[in-house]
Amino acid sequence: MNAITLHRMKFFAHHGVCPQEQVVGNRFEVTLQVFCDMEKAMTDDDLSGTVNYAALYAVVEKEMAVPSKLLEHVAFRIIQAVKAEFAEVTGGSISICKLTPPFKCDLEKVEIKIEF
Repeated sequence: MNAITLHRMKFFAHHGVCPQEQVVGNRFEVTLQVFCDMEKAMTDDDLSGTVNYAALYAVVEKEMAVPSKLLEHVAFRIIQAVKAEFAEVTGGSISICKLTPPFKCDLEKVEIKIEF
């Protein structure tokens, strides 16, 4: 399977169940992997034969800017936007990490991962 992966994209956003999270915000990391046919890109050196990863980044950036209570909801919106924008994407996965979650603990980050 051919895949394009955007690793550990960094965003500051306002996602969270607690009201202060939607006001103060937090740092997030997103990793998106998409599967697609790349044969034309490999043989013809032509961008039209693959998925433009800069355009993928723009989709993620746009959806990360929309506040949500749950990371699962953010991930779902990103998946739906990717599917709508890139018909050639046949599947993939997304993980979203909230860095320094806002509760008292010794925890680096919390992560959700969804395969589609």
